[in-house]
Amino acid sequence: MVEAYYDVIIVGTGAAGLFTGLSLPGHLRILMITKDEVESSDSYLAQGGICVLRSKEDYECYFEDTMRAGHYENNTESVRIMIQESPGIIDSLISYGVEFERDGEALAYTKEGAHSVSRILYHKDVTGKEITRKLIACAMKRSNITIAAHTAMADLLIQDKRCAGIVMRKPDGSIQPVSSKAVYLATGGIGGLFANSTNFRHITGDGLALALRHGIELENVHYIQIHPTALYSHREGRRFLISESVRGEGAILLNPDGQRFVDELQPRDLVTEAIRQEMDRFHSPCVYLSLAHMQKDKILYRFPNIYERCLEEGYDLSEDRIPITPAQHYLMGGIRTDSFARTSLGNLFAVGEAGCNGVHGANRLASNSLLESLVFARRSAGLLASSIGSISPPPVPASIDVSAYADSQARSRENKALILNEIKRKDREFYDKWCNAED
Repeated sequence: MVEAYYDVIIVGTGAAGLFTGLSLPGHLRILMITKDEVESSDSYLAQGGICVLRSKEDYECYFEDTMRAGHYENNTESVRIMIQESPGIIDSLISYGVEFERDGEALAYTKEGAHSVSRILYHKDVTGKEITRKLIACAMKRSNITIAAHTAMADLLIQDKRCAGIVMRKPDGSIQPVSSKAVYLATGGIGGLFANSTNFRHITGDGLALALRHGIELENVHYIQIHPTALYSHREGRRFLISESVRGEGAILLNPDGQRFVDELQPRDLVTEAIRQEMDRFHSPCVYLSLAHMQKDKILYRFPNIYERCLEEGYDLSEDRIPITPAQHYLMGGIRTDSFARTSLGNLFAVGEAGCNGVHGANRLASNSLLESLVFARRSAGLLASSIGSISPPPVPASIDVSAYADSQARSRENKALILNEIKRKDREFYDKWCNAED
């Protein structure tokens, strides 16, 4: 039973939303909602791993790798914060029960595309699942946190130029306003708007759409990462990602003639463009990935989930060339935030993929997404914890006009049009290449 007031509302149960809730003081009453199942976040799907600063000597190299991947459009202060706070984040995750691969007693590290050294912690090829499941388990043990699944955010409540809660659509379709001192948008990216995406279908940029509706500042919404290697399939639904870490372990890309055509460890956008050009040259819907150099027992240990999924499509990762194609993967832009996840609307925060503090620049470095989500979620929670006592509880709305939310499908279509039109306004070339055909 969702009540009419909570101290904090968090929209989304991915890594960013969960870590925010766990980082807030235990005396605050927190409501977390999600449109689908609690586990159905893109954080849960993350395969490769999470970056960490291994030593002081690695700082300059890690900083440069992140900047170079982002085409030097990154916010340097955000990059500095993310890298410097990364060891503490890993300590927190381990304290929550997250198990990373180890080499004896020491943590094991791997390398992915555009990284100069091995600095990525991982759990087999399901790192996001391991992290998210452990955070969900911890959140469910907290008596101050209420989690409501199959519950969608329909709108924001705004009073006196600050966010005062949300309007939510309950599982039975009814509308309920819920007021709060602060709201966190952890609504993820926009993959559900694309026909070909590695994202869950229900992740449709709800936070961005409401920002556009209410004049909340956005940042670089046209900076959208197209992942180079999604499993090519005729099946409907989201595309299965073949992680960057597979290429980090030496997989190569081949054109239909069986020829290698690109340096696989370049930043993702460069690899994606090379694949697109090769597909156009051969008039082919895909190119191929080969891991033939790696022994099968090592593949089964390192990539068990990827191996099984490819096998379902009829391909043996240890023997066959795997057909792959680019697919929408990650939003580097989003709702503009500062280094404490504050938006341009008072008492409204945006964390994870929904927010944009500039850390990724124009193109995200592999395995920085989980880290970025957790670093700025914790910073934001610390800031709110120090100030929430001075925020007066907003009045509980007596009633709202529910007619605007009566047709949920029509509102979803409107939201999609708002976001796609904003992408087209910001970058017509990208829109024509990747959005218009998808639409």
